[in-house]
Amino acid sequence: MQTKKRYRPNVAAVILSSNYPDKCEFFIAHRSDVKNVWQFPQGGIDDGETPYEALHRELLEEIGCAEVEVLGEFPEWITYDFPGSARSSKIYPYDGQTQKYFLVRLKEGATIDLNAYDIPEFEEYDFVAYEDVFKKVTYFKRKVYRKVIDYFKDEGLI
Repeated sequence: MQTKKRYRPNVAAVILSSNYPDKCEFFIAHRSDVKNVWQFPQGGIDDGETPYEALHRELLEEIGCAEVEVLGEFPEWITYDFPGSARSSKIYPYDGQTQKYFLVRLKEGATIDLNAYDIPEFEEYDFVAYEDVFKKVTYFKRKVYRKVIDYFKDEGLI
């Protein structure tokens, strides 16, 4: 008998620098717990929390900054399975994640502090051009990231 897969409810932030719209730069960060994995900030939605509330909490926890302007929200939840190499005790017993993506812009003067919490999620970050996002982020997130960013571009939000 096949068991039903379990997906962790999650939010993810496509962050544009405060230089937007003059310059279109995307925030990506290098995970501190997985070698060579770059991604957008993301995290689980707690019980009783809305995706919007989780977005702001996760940004504070992961990059030490929730000084953002929400520009858009991807209209659907995106579900994906974790590859075997990405499974860890942190996400057990989930088979993957179902994510709500938000497009946000850092407010002028906002500062990022990756060490804002006891155990940093990321060890470094960068702002990169659209084409460089897909060169740098981990392989299994590229398809989803392209779908989400292209949606925001098609909607005229980027």
